[in-house]
Amino acid sequence: MEKKNYTVKDWPDEERPRERLVEHGVGCLTDAELLGIILVKGYQGKTSVELAKDLLSETKSLRKLDSLSYPEMSSVKGIGLAKFAQIKAALEIGKRLLRETNSPKKKIHNALDLVNYYGPCMRDLKKEKFKVVMLDVKNKIIKDIDISVGSLTESIVHPREALKEIIKESAASVIFLHNHPSGESNPSKNDLDITERLAGACELVGVKVLDHIILGEDNYFSFAQEGLLKKVGVDLVSALKRS
Repeated sequence: MEKKNYTVKDWPDEERPRERLVEHGVGCLTDAELLGIILVKGYQGKTSVELAKDLLSETKSLRKLDSLSYPEMSSVKGIGLAKFAQIKAALEIGKRLLRETNSPKKKIHNALDLVNYYGPCMRDLKKEKFKVVMLDVKNKIIKDIDISVGSLTESIVHPREALKEIIKESAASVIFLHNHPSGESNPSKNDLDITERLAGACELVGVKVLDHIILGEDNYFSFAQEGLLKKVGVDLVSALKRS
């Protein structure tokens, strides 16, 4: 006789994650239990919660789990395309909720406003992504666009690509933003050169560059806060005080 698969449904009601969530609230569940609910089913010999524990033992954190590609995640037995998609979708919803919560609805006051808003979606990327955030005269975000997605070590940014969109949107000022896949936020010589070229190009068309922010793993670097934009006549603090 074929042995019956052991599932979460075989657990006592008071131990089942979904029932505990309804009875006591989502905060009472562990990461593995929450992930187990998302996975719905395990595979032969393991429940969804046990499969979730296997995943988390490999990655050590939800952030690391979020950064895994399909080949990387599917190396864990029991994870196929469907479960990979379920996990990625759930984590993306969480990041979008965080962006809504941290959305700078009024105006940008400092670098941290941008870090809190863009950090969840950018700081763990495996490739450099370079954004330009366009603002109106009151420092409210008009639009943001990606102007470059580079390799693991560098991103090629052309001023003409940034200026084309900045002029199109009639932005009064801009903030440049990119991530470092290495996790280090200190600027490279390439970062310094790109910032100088972009700031110089924007100055020619009368657009203020308020900052260039580099996102690391758990830190950030602000060119404005470090006084590195003053050489092109840009001062974030003064600009914000005047707005």
